[in-house]
Amino acid sequence: MFKVGVTGSNGFIGWHLCRTLELDNDKFQLIEFKRDWFNEDINLDSFVLKCDIIVHLAGLNRHSEESIIYNTNVGLAERLIESFKRIGFRGQVIFSSSIQEERNNTFGNSKKVARELFANWAKESGATFHGVVIPNVFGAFGVPFYNSVVSTFCHQLVNCESPKIETDATLNLIYINDLLKKTIDLFNTETNVNVTIGHTDTYKVSEILELLINFKNKYFENGQIPSFNNQFEINLFNTFRSYFNLNTHFPIKYKKNIDERGNFVEIIRLETGGQISFSTTKKGITRGNHFHTRKIERFSVIKGKALIQLRKIGSTEVYDFYLSGVEPAYVDMPIWYTHNIKNIGDEELYTMFWINEFYDANDPDTYFEKV
Repeated sequence: MFKVGVTGSNGFIGWHLCRTLELDNDKFQLIEFKRDWFNEDINLDSFVLKCDIIVHLAGLNRHSEESIIYNTNVGLAERLIESFKRIGFRGQVIFSSSIQEERNNTFGNSKKVARELFANWAKESGATFHGVVIPNVFGAFGVPFYNSVVSTFCHQLVNCESPKIETDATLNLIYINDLLKKTIDLFNTETNVNVTIGHTDTYKVSEILELLINFKNKYFENGQIPSFNNQFEINLFNTFRSYFNLNTHFPIKYKKNIDERGNFVEIIRLETGGQISFSTTKKGITRGNHFHTRKIERFSVIKGKALIQLRKIGSTEVYDFYLSGVEPAYVDMPIWYTHNIKNIGDEELYTMFWINEFYDANDPDTYFEKV
């Protein structure tokens, strides 16, 4: 088992890395880190002592004063190296740098200097170091106006704002899940090398915005699952969904078509495939208590009364949605939210489930955790 410490664990990449490592707790033990420890030698040294591998992600991307960006990023590297020297750390260090190194700006220069500091320390101490240069990263829960233009556009669209394109640049992109896989593959690699992680997709800013506007028009406003031409579009769709305000967006009531024969309800309009299932649930029984990292899923209550609960992994906030077959409605499950459904009525609960891919026992993307 590898004992892994992650600085910047509350940041965009750090959050995803920590949650991903927790999925494989037979192989990885995540060592707690707090940002304040950079200024507390005892706590910082204690953290370093517990680690076999340290992934250094903490840093500053943007600030009105450029000198603060530089001093912060270089200073954090210096404090870690001082700790390494105090305790004689000989483990592995992985440092996240950026393609901005090539552009001779303050952020890029600070990352380059920090990477060189770690490389020199590793050479002198005999430790293992990987300086990882990464392209533009996108994925769920990125901070708008900070992490990427994708995050900004998603935030603006779900808040009914109008995104503006300042420069229609061509972006080399990598999805967060793909970046993490490449990063984890470096664990326990002994050769000291700098690694440039290649992008997986290339799109113009205008092309990304066009896709997101399509998602807004079809899914956000009308509940329709759009067609996807490739994995990038699925990844972008899941990123877009992560910016919804769940409390105000769900549950969404279905349109009822009632005549002398009874009631007809349209469950879902699909431009993509997947699997549709039906369940009955006895009084007081709860189903689910699991989450997905890539799947798109819809729960539709047709008959009876249900409580659907969601909780973002790593959070304590629980979202409660009460649905009834009297007014059929649905709730969609965002990625990285554990969810369940409970029959809270006096009769059997009838539920329809749609998910965008067939169940594969060898790759289920289903992780059990109670809400």
